[in-house]
Amino acid sequence: MPAAAPARTFEASAYRHPFSAAASAETLSPASPRRAKVSRRTGETEITLTLSLDGTGDGRLRTGIGFFDHMLDALARHSGFDLHLDMRGDLNVDDHHTIEDIGIALGEAFCQAIGDKRGIERFGQALVPLDEALCESAIDISGRPFLAWDVTFPREYLGAMSTEMIEEFFRAFVMSARITAHLTCRSGRNAHHIAESAFKSFARALRMACRRDPASAGRIPSTKGVL
Repeated sequence: MPAAAPARTFEASAYRHPFSAAASAETLSPASPRRAKVSRRTGETEITLTLSLDGTGDGRLRTGIGFFDHMLDALARHSGFDLHLDMRGDLNVDDHHTIEDIGIALGEAFCQAIGDKRGIERFGQALVPLDEALCESAIDISGRPFLAWDVTFPREYLGAMSTEMIEEFFRAFVMSARITAHLTCRSGRNAHHIAESAFKSFARALRMACRRDPASAGRIPSTKGVL
């Protein structure tokens, strides 16, 4: 495996707001708690996405990038979220706009669905192996967008997906969802295994952080009283 690169960090000030393009989001009815629908349309992509945080892990995905569909399906399954996504993107150019814009839209849907964060665990952590690969994710649903990334890949592509765009997807999601996340690859040689371990660990950590905490009695999990 190549020598690990230094961890890279990204802060909200360096990232455009998800509504800088024509986009809309709506929280669905109170009868369907912790759900949101986002429609995002730019000159590069058109996305319609529905997210339910209290689902069964049902992923219905059509991105035009087979390996990315596989990773998003793993994200839905292991987070327990229902994720339904339909999009058209300029894949004749490359995969950048499609993957980044899905991260933005999914993050915005998450931010809408989680609401004021009342009664949630807030923190989540998971260490997930896949054969020789081992990735760890730690998440704080903090309202403070920040990504620390220490994952490298021995190949440039997985199918039609460029591995550098995996980092861009997580960065877009984290900034739009307004969460803090640290992703680290502890070991791995196979690029597919590393990617899948990263997505699954992130999903499990997110599931833990979103979980309702009966002991909190519906309080916001912060001494400030707001997140």
